[in-house]
Amino acid sequence: MRLRVVFLVLGLVGALAAPAVGSASPAIRYGIQDDAWIADGPGTLAERLDRLHTIGVQIVRYNLRWDRIAAKKPTSPTSPGDPAYDWTQSDLVLKGLKARGMAALVTIYGTPTWANGHRGPQWAPTQASSIAAFARAAAKRYSWVQRWAIWNEPNQARWLRPTSPAVYTVRLLNPAYTAIHAVNSHALVAGGVTAPRGNTGGVSPVDWIQGMSRAGARLDAYAHNPYPLSPHTETPWNGGCAGCRTITMATLPKLLHDVDRAFGTKRIWLTEYGYQTNPPDRFIGVSDSLQAEYLGAAALRAYLAPRVDVLIHFLVRDEPNLGGWQSGLLDIAGVAKPSYRAFSLPLAQEARRGSQTVLWGQVRPGAGRRTYRLQRQANGRWSWYGSTARTSLGGFYQRSVAGRAGDRFRVWSPALQVFSPPIPLH
Repeated sequence: MRLRVVFLVLGLVGALAAPAVGSASPAIRYGIQDDAWIADGPGTLAERLDRLHTIGVQIVRYNLRWDRIAAKKPTSPTSPGDPAYDWTQSDLVLKGLKARGMAALVTIYGTPTWANGHRGPQWAPTQASSIAAFARAAAKRYSWVQRWAIWNEPNQARWLRPTSPAVYTVRLLNPAYTAIHAVNSHALVAGGVTAPRGNTGGVSPVDWIQGMSRAGARLDAYAHNPYPLSPHTETPWNGGCAGCRTITMATLPKLLHDVDRAFGTKRIWLTEYGYQTNPPDRFIGVSDSLQAEYLGAAALRAYLAPRVDVLIHFLVRDEPNLGGWQSGLLDIAGVAKPSYRAFSLPLAQEARRGSQTVLWGQVRPGAGRRTYRLQRQANGRWSWYGSTARTSLGGFYQRSVAGRAGDRFRVWSPALQVFSPPIPLH
C-alpha cells in the first residue's frame, strides 16, 4: 500500500546524511499499554518492567481501577491511607516504572458499586464528589505521576453509562481535574480518551468533543484512541474517512482541528493504537510485516503532528481470546513479531522526490546520541548504505537516500546488535 508522502524536508538531493531534526512536539514519548501482561505475564514483575525498559518504552499507560482499589467505601476518601483502599498492585507497578525512569500515564476508570447505586463499573458515579475524593487520594499517593487521564472511551456505551459528554464532564472529568490539580499543580490531566467511533448507543468523537465543550470541560490535554476502522485499506496516513464523524490516525488533522475549535491549543495524547495481525485474526488482521511498517509510519505521523506528546501502542502480547485484541508485539506464545524490533527501531519514509527519499527513524533504547547504520536491499542483495551515524539527543534521525520504488531499507543498531524490520520505498 502506498503511504502518503509529506514533503516537509528541504534539500532532498543534498547531503547523504541530513542533520537530525527536532519533533513538532519536542517532548513526544512513545509507550505501551498492556495491564494484563504487566500484572500476569511470564516471569516476575521486575523482569517484565525491565523488558519494557530494554526495548525503549518511554511511557506506560496504566489503568488505576477505582472500583477495585476502593471496593469498600472509605471513611476518609481523600486520604490514601484509608484502610478501605488497596493500592497493592498499583504500588508495585508505578513504583517499578519510577525506579526504571519510565513515565506513567495513569488512567482512572471504573466506578465502585457503592458510588453508583450498585451498578457495573461503567456507570458514572451518582455524586461527582466521590471521584474527586479518589482522584485526590491517588494524586497524593503517586505524587510523582505527572500525566493523568480520566476514563477510557466514554463515548461508547460499554465503557460509560449514561453515554453523555455532559455526564462525563460534570460527574467525572471536571471533579477529577480539580482534585488532581489541588494536589499537584504541575500535573497534566487529559479528558476525552475517546474511541474512533461511537458504535451502537454511543457518540461519535466529533460530537463528543463538541458536547464536552458545551459542558465546560476542564483539561490540559485531549486524549484519543485513533485505531484504524478499515485496517486492510487504511494506513496511518491514508484511507480514513475525512467526511465522517469518526477520527482515526489517518484523519488526525480532524482531531487537531476539532480540539482547537473546542478547547484551544491543548496538547494531544494518542492513548491507544495498533494493528491486529493475521495470524491469528483472519478477518481484520494485517500481515506481521505490515504491522511493523505501520508502527514506524504511525510514529512518524505523531512526531510531525503539532502538539502530539504521546503515542501508546496497545498490547505487548496478543490476547488469548480471538474476540479480544491481537495487536501485540508478541504472539500469544510470547514469540516476537517483527513489530517487536520495530518498536525499538521505528523506521519510516518521510518524503520522496524522484530518486531521492528521506527516511525518518529513532533508536529508542539508550540515552543521548545513539549510533546507527543503514542497509539497502536492491536486486535481492543487502549492502551497507553510508557510514555509521549518530542520532539527535532524543534518538531521532533523518537520512536522505537514493533508491528506486521497491528497494528496501533497514537500520542496524550497534548497541542493540539487531536490525529493524525492512521497509520498502514507495
